[in-house]
Amino acid sequence: MLQSNSIPTLIDLIRHGEPVGGRRYRGHLDDPLSEKGWSQMRAAVGEHCPWDRIISSPLKRCAEFAYELSQRQGRPLQLEERLKEISFGAWEGYTAAEVMARETEALRRFYEDPVRHTPPGAEPLLKFRDRVIAAWEELLSRHSGEHLLVVAHAGAMRMVIRHVLGMPLETIFRIHVPNAGISRIQIGGNGPRAGSQLIFHGASL
Repeated sequence: MLQSNSIPTLIDLIRHGEPVGGRRYRGHLDDPLSEKGWSQMRAAVGEHCPWDRIISSPLKRCAEFAYELSQRQGRPLQLEERLKEISFGAWEGYTAAEVMARETEALRRFYEDPVRHTPPGAEPLLKFRDRVIAAWEELLSRHSGEHLLVVAHAGAMRMVIRHVLGMPLETIFRIHVPNAGISRIQIGGNGPRAGSQLIFHGASL
């Protein structure tokens, strides 16, 4: 239950738009947004700016839009290293079809059980969880009662939503996160253990 005796914290999570090069396992590759990606982000936000501050992954596909928005709307911007996408190791830069053709069984195992079947050279899912949730809990502690915009990646958004909903870690890829999709989470009370709700997911403002 949400606590009614305190100001709720609102956090809007938005995934970056389409990067240059289209859909692929990008991970830590630092491709910027394509023209389509910029259009997706600007359309998703429109002229709305209800946020007190903007927090962003430092990768270009997130940070460059976050910077533009912060300058246009006069909101403070903070880059958060721990919100970077999960590293996909040897799969980075390749499409799912290319990986499927080369490593069919490894790809199948990864989606069935991503905790135990990490791609070659990739960041373990448990380590990814720990860094993203540490960043999330710090945001809740530092910015209680504020309305934040977090510009991030599909992986980081899945991890936060899974955490909020109490889903098993193995089910993380059951959450679809569209490019430029916005998810709103409301936290009642103070601190990382306060009651939380997913208000909407994959939307525009």
